[in-house]
Amino acid sequence: MEGLIRGLLDVALGGGGAGDDDGRRSHRRREGGEEAGDGGEREERSRSSWAEVVASGENDAEGDRPARGDQRRHDYSRPQPHQYQGYEQRPGAPSSGWEAGDEGEGRASGGGRSEGDWETVGDHHKKQHQPRPPAKVEMGHWGGYKRPASEQQYTPDVDNRDDIEPTQEELHDLSKACSRLWELDLNRLVPGKDYEIDCGEGKKVYQKQDMASASLFSRLGDDVFRRPTYSRFCSLLDNYNPSQGSREVVTSEEKHEQAAFIEEISRTAPIKYLYKCLVSKRIISSDYEEFKRMLTGLWFDLYGRGGVSGSSSAFEHVFVGEIKEQGEGEVSGFHNWIQFYLEEAKGRVDYHGYIFPRRRGQDPDSETQLLTIQFEWNGVLKAVSSTLIGVSPEFEVALYTLCFFLGGEDNHVCLGPYSVNIKCYRHGNDRIGSVFPVSQD
Repeated sequence: MEGLIRGLLDVALGGGGAGDDDGRRSHRRREGGEEAGDGGEREERSRSSWAEVVASGENDAEGDRPARGDQRRHDYSRPQPHQYQGYEQRPGAPSSGWEAGDEGEGRASGGGRSEGDWETVGDHHKKQHQPRPPAKVEMGHWGGYKRPASEQQYTPDVDNRDDIEPTQEELHDLSKACSRLWELDLNRLVPGKDYEIDCGEGKKVYQKQDMASASLFSRLGDDVFRRPTYSRFCSLLDNYNPSQGSREVVTSEEKHEQAAFIEEISRTAPIKYLYKCLVSKRIISSDYEEFKRMLTGLWFDLYGRGGVSGSSSAFEHVFVGEIKEQGEGEVSGFHNWIQFYLEEAKGRVDYHGYIFPRRRGQDPDSETQLLTIQFEWNGVLKAVSSTLIGVSPEFEVALYTLCFFLGGEDNHVCLGPYSVNIKCYRHGNDRIGSVFPVSQD
């Protein structure tokens, strides 16, 4: 098994709301904008490895909850460092007792099986009464993501599409531009076909009890992580330490993964449309290479959060999530459904149910693609969080970037059938502190 884990680590497989005020606080607290330099690649890295997302365990009796370190039922006090499962101490970060495996590898939280260039992805969530059908993740070619971006292969460009040209109406109405982005997300998953969710029971934000008898995700199609933008996105999720007070150290291989992700999504319709909007509004030049460098800096450049310089980035906060360890602890950010799915499959996320919508009769179901939910991550409560389910990585990057440049703190837009407020908080003047959707229904 150790050999399998090492092999998976070598191919760099990542294992990554209304009332969400973490961005509000962070953007008011400008803490410099130090970027991570190249200095000293770490010998060990905190990796939520795909090696840990392995075969399903046996389900316990009804009502049992998964054991996570020393965590106890509904104990929302800040967990001890060893309770963050599968993470390691990062060089250059404050000592916090991250558990390290042999030779710097995060220890797998369960057994699994490998079939050639495939990894079986199961469910460690013991409160689920019926076993989740295992999904398989193709991984044979993912080792190439660590190579320089110029040496990698990508999907064909979509330059010849007529619908990536913004109209004058869309250039003057952010909601219409966001609606067009929704239409351009041809890589969005289809509920019931590509995945299945169980929303469970609803609750008020202040209610502490777990209202979900099962995991949020019950199935994800085997082909989802073969999609280029999805697989490259996943390769980024293991590059971060979940502790907000830990300074991040970016290796050259991680920079290659970042550049390759931006290159991949820059060939898709949502990002092409974003580019044309920003050029038309004279926010950027028409140099597409410069545009890609801007995206890389906006999402991946490090800045200070929680009093530690170089400890956070827009990508880490919005898509991966961070844990504030002061006081009782708090999950901040974490608004991406892919990260939620992976962490839930590993038993690190415990879904507690959805938050009641403002209007009666609007309760979510298995077809809903905008959810406001409550969950625990590594034993720390996220009282309310909102996320778009099944949307592609390129869509979210395009949507949030568009709102950052063309909108304000509140951006009331329509995304398909959903009336949404995209909350966007700045860190200083030129960085994303936090951005996430809030349902208006």
